[in-house]
Amino acid sequence: MDAGRVDQAYRRDRRRLIETLRSEGVQDLAILHAFDMVPRHMFVPDAVRHRSYEDVALPLGHGQTISRPTAHALHLSLAGLEGKEMVLEIGTGSGYQTALLTQLARHVYSIETVPELARLAEKRLMDLGLQNVTLRTGDGSGGWPENAPYDVILCGAAAPRIPRPLMDQLATGGLLIIPVGDDAGQRLVRVTVDENGDVREEAVDDARFVPLTGEQGW
Repeated sequence: MDAGRVDQAYRRDRRRLIETLRSEGVQDLAILHAFDMVPRHMFVPDAVRHRSYEDVALPLGHGQTISRPTAHALHLSLAGLEGKEMVLEIGTGSGYQTALLTQLARHVYSIETVPELARLAEKRLMDLGLQNVTLRTGDGSGGWPENAPYDVILCGAAAPRIPRPLMDQLATGGLLIIPVGDDAGQRLVRVTVDENGDVREEAVDDARFVPLTGEQGW
């Protein structure tokens, strides 16, 4: 099917999602524009594509999900991106948040542990013609030191504790957003490093993410 015709068919649904985000308190015009530019229906399996623009998490297979759009919006709001940042994303998943980040940052590095998901995400991002993104398949719990430091690190899976390697890969003045906890309870934590190297941790919300796997995960 022609991609332009498919996109047009979902245009009204995408606008409805943006209104949902506004009603949930998302007012940043750059973030709303990113949601308008990135077609979520291209990042979900065919079986649940009819629910692409509902504010719900959807299954991707392999024990993974694509988060609710409002959860993505919270992540992006906390990141406070201005368009010049180097971003590391732990957990590419479907590639949807990756695509959103390309609209808001200078360059996005993203790591996915499940090879099948990584391949699908790469194809989707290529189909959209996105250039400012680099993907890797492997253990993301230790970050991607070759391209550090990063202004922002976003982790899309819950860790038992804040991984030290991710902290070491933050630029001065950078921030890390990561869910911490297990099935019994998680908190979304925002970690900032100021110009003096002092670290501040702030729990900003309850969270519900899949577990972070790998050397620094569960």
